[in-house]
Amino acid sequence: MKKNIVTLVIVSLSFFSCKKEIKTVEAKKDTIADVVDTITTDMHNSQNALDWPGTYKGMTPCADCEGIETELILNKDLTFVLKTKYLGKEKENVFEEKGDFTWNASGSIISLKGISYQYKVGENTLTQLDLDGKASTGLLADMYILKKYN
Repeated sequence: MKKNIVTLVIVSLSFFSCKKEIKTVEAKKDTIADVVDTITTDMHNSQNALDWPGTYKGMTPCADCEGIETELILNKDLTFVLKTKYLGKEKENVFEEKGDFTWNASGSIISLKGISYQYKVGENTLTQLDLDGKASTGLLADMYILKKYN
């Protein structure tokens, strides 16, 4: 009789201790998966996930001309060349500016140093932002998007 009681106690303890262990392991797996998902999501941004170096072109709006033919070259060494041509002017209005650019903390927006231009970097596109760092939402919004050509 004593053997049966001792056996029953040992089996019961084994059963309950295994059940607790399984719950602990499952909770740890869920926590680790959540952390890995968060890290993976935080690591992917325009700066490190897109093939952003290259030449971007477009026709941006102009207040007193037909448009601004814009070409922006972004290099891997974080330098740029910005070429603008104001169309419909009497004099030739072609400008070229060179310099460095920086990425914002989230890795999605670049700022051209020495110029007040900022661009949101997308898949084969650059969207010119306004002075407040926001994309245009008006009728001409699509004209502020430069497309990658190489």
